[in-house]
Amino acid sequence: MATITLHGNSLETIGELPQNGSKAPDFSVTKPDLSEAILQDYSGKRLILNIFPSVDTPTCAASIKRFNEEAGKLDNTKILCISADLPFAASRFCGAEGISNVETGSVFRSPEFGKVYGIEITTGVLKGLLSRVIVIINESGNVIHTEQVGEIADEPNYSAALAALN
Repeated sequence: MATITLHGNSLETIGELPQNGSKAPDFSVTKPDLSEAILQDYSGKRLILNIFPSVDTPTCAASIKRFNEEAGKLDNTKILCISADLPFAASRFCGAEGISNVETGSVFRSPEFGKVYGIEITTGVLKGLLSRVIVIINESGNVIHTEQVGEIADEPNYSAALAALN
C-alpha cells in the first residue's frame, strides 16, 4: 500500500508499483473502438504507461497533451494513457484537443489492472479510481522506470520519465 494525497488529504492505494527490472504485469485495457489492447501488442517496443484518475481533470489533461507532444520525438516508443474513463470520454477529449500521437485505454472492463499494478485508490473521495503513475516498459517487457506522483493534483516528472528511455 502506498499513501498519496489529494490537496493534502491522504489517500491509500491497494499495493505497490512493479519493481524496476521486473517483468511488467500483463494487462488488458479497452481502446476507443472498444477492442482490447494487451501488453503483448507492444512487444518489441518501448511503452510508456501514463496512468491517471480521469481525463476530465486539468492535470490529467495536461499529462496527455505533454506526452502527445513528446511522442513524435521518441523512436520505437508507444504511449498508452490509461484511466477509468469510458473509452468514449477519452476519444472525445483527444478529438477535441487534436491529440493523435498517444493511445488511450480504459479499465472499465478490467478493474484488475489497478490491483495488479498496485495503483487502485482504496480510500477517500477518489476510491476506485487509479492514482497518477508513470510506468515505462522496455522492448523486452521489463519495467525500467516508475513514478507514483505523491500529490495526485501534480503532474508527473516528465524529465525523469523521458530520461529513463536513454
